[in-house]
Amino acid sequence: MTTAQKASFLVGLIGSGIQASRSPALHEREGDEQGVRYLYKLIDLERLGLGPVDLPDLLCAAHRMGFAGLNVTHPCKQAILPHLDALSDDARALGAVNTVVLSEGRSIGHNTDWWGYAEAFRRGLPDVRLGRAVQLGAGGAGAAVAHAALKLGVRRLALFDMDRSRAETLAGTLNQSFGAERVVAGTDLAAEMAEADGLIHATPTGMAKYPGLPLPAELVATRHWVSEIVYFPLETELLRHARSIGCRTLDGGGMAVFQAAEAFRLITGIEPDADRMLRHFASFGTASRPG
Repeated sequence: MTTAQKASFLVGLIGSGIQASRSPALHEREGDEQGVRYLYKLIDLERLGLGPVDLPDLLCAAHRMGFAGLNVTHPCKQAILPHLDALSDDARALGAVNTVVLSEGRSIGHNTDWWGYAEAFRRGLPDVRLGRAVQLGAGGAGAAVAHAALKLGVRRLALFDMDRSRAETLAGTLNQSFGAERVVAGTDLAAEMAEADGLIHATPTGMAKYPGLPLPAELVATRHWVSEIVYFPLETELLRHARSIGCRTLDGGGMAVFQAAEAFRLITGIEPDADRMLRHFASFGTASRPG
């Protein structure tokens, strides 16, 4: 499909509490730059009084209304899996979907989160030590980030989650793909942080709705690099503390942009200009929003 055909795309974001999302502006601006009509709608479960149980009806409605694709965020990245017709290899391996391509009555799930995180990390923390890392959060986004961390070269990853069984399950899945004992479900956060080169944060803590630190401040040392996936606010309390003691840090903005660029490509078939999207995101300022 060429831009000369003036193609049009109706796309949506399914998630809860997403009214402040910058995704519509980010996607629609790139559509404008590519010369296509691109309309991006928010499907906010919180505002609609719906939940993950309503995903089959929402997918059906999206097909009927001519949506070309959907982005999926918290709390639906894993809940949507059984309602899709097929999964990409990455989505299947990760057990989480953040992009759904709708075509000819079929819904195909993809995961662009892992690539978005990896690209942001390569650009933002290009030469850090990757021997050992601690990751907080083993949900849908956490699965993608852990996958990316291992692809980037982290040799041992300790996963922590409020639901220990979820960390154990993810560790087992990742070890099947990357080799035994590359990932462990951590039991002693202080001990793991004492040995770690870096910290990856993949929980909602630090978002506007969930302020605060995801771990005791004293566990973060100057030698650690600290990587965040939250980007509303762009500077979370964790990043602010880490920077104050001299850590190298990476905010969640890059992951947000690069996963969006890949989602745009999957949905439209058009190669986006990721650097242009990054500049557009930066123009939002430090109050960039999630989704």
